[in-house]
Amino acid sequence: MMLEFNNKKPKARKSTTRLIAFGFALIILSGTLLLTLPISNKSGRGNLLNSLFTATSATCVTGLVVADTYQNWTVFGQLVILCMIQVGGLGFMTIGAYISVLLKKRIGLQEREQLQESVNTLEIAGVVRLVKKIVQGALCIEGLGAVLLACRFVPRFGPVRGIYFSIFHAVSAFCNGGFDLMGVNEAYSSLVAFEGDIVVNLVVVTLILVGGIGFIVWDDVARHKWHFRKYLLHSKIVITTTLILTAVGTVLFLITENQAAFAGMSPLEKFLGALFSSVTPRTAGFNSVDTAALSNSGKLITMVMMFIGGSPGSTAGGVKTTSMVVLLFYAVAMIRNREDINLFGRRLADEVVKKANAVVIINSTLTITATAAIMTLQPLLNFEDVLFEVLSAIGTAGMTVGITRDLNTISRVIIIVLMYCGRLGSLSFALIFAQKKNAASVRQPQEKIIVG
Repeated sequence: MMLEFNNKKPKARKSTTRLIAFGFALIILSGTLLLTLPISNKSGRGNLLNSLFTATSATCVTGLVVADTYQNWTVFGQLVILCMIQVGGLGFMTIGAYISVLLKKRIGLQEREQLQESVNTLEIAGVVRLVKKIVQGALCIEGLGAVLLACRFVPRFGPVRGIYFSIFHAVSAFCNGGFDLMGVNEAYSSLVAFEGDIVVNLVVVTLILVGGIGFIVWDDVARHKWHFRKYLLHSKIVITTTLILTAVGTVLFLITENQAAFAGMSPLEKFLGALFSSVTPRTAGFNSVDTAALSNSGKLITMVMMFIGGSPGSTAGGVKTTSMVVLLFYAVAMIRNREDINLFGRRLADEVVKKANAVVIINSTLTITATAAIMTLQPLLNFEDVLFEVLSAIGTAGMTVGITRDLNTISRVIIIVLMYCGRLGSLSFALIFAQKKNAASVRQPQEKIIVG
């Protein structure tokens, strides 16, 4: 729910942001209540905090868990989690608007403005048409992904369980949810059992990337096909940045993990592991190699990827690719002593730079504060592990080195808040509490200071 490219009036934007925040909170609360029911737990006993943690992680499409999804939750509980992942990934307002379209209900101007904020599109014109494309496109992509995964899961788990597993993992991957049912083999193992499987790796990676580039980009590509020059500047930045991060990340993981996490693997397994490790930190939450086994360099690369995240208006979290690109080229412009920030023959507005700065600073502040708080509460935990967990939560990445279950009650609450902020968007979350903007009748005198 980032606001990098939104030009709506502040009052309307804040009202819509509060509505979105309330909606997500209501979904989390409803999911929590359902997961506490005896029918949801294989033990027959519901733990309120664990249910709240799981509901938040699912709705905020994070993937952090305090109990293995397959071994702890019944089929009913798993379906509740799956529904929250789908609603959290596409957005409850998007799904609600699509249902209204199916029922042929009229969608007014105010609802269209709220939809524009929800899907983070650049303009209000055509937002209902975009919503239809989002839902229908998502279902088609998830369906295709499920069919391809079934080619591997059905022979391994049988027809009924194989099809169910295929649908669950396709939805979880596309929505960047990170939840898995591979506890049927070993608890908290994610997709490690398929580290050398070309089909599973490539299907999951593709679903993650498609879900993480954003709905605006989908629409742009659908309209202009392969004519890159006709794309919106936003689409050009997102596609280019995604390809660069994926390629560079793959090479870096091949280098850093060759004798670490990838030791003993075949060349094909190493490549698949590197590609998967490059894509999944961008808020997907799955892992095909043991995250705890990564080298220190590999963990650092993963943390950077989790901080960046996906792209605006997508199922992904993080500060977003566009924010990082804007700040990078802003720095380049300053070094070259240029006033304008130019990309692909277009000049960026100053407002975009301000919002990108705000997003990165707010996320960085939350990361530092949360890490310090958890380390104070649990000083025996490793600092790097805590930082990894915090970045995973606020970036809705869902990756962990294994300390999630070791967190005490207050630390888990901190992670819950971070996941919520990460899904809503740190800047959006801050705007909820912002006071009404008053135009100053008198401006203070301007004076220069030394920076840098």
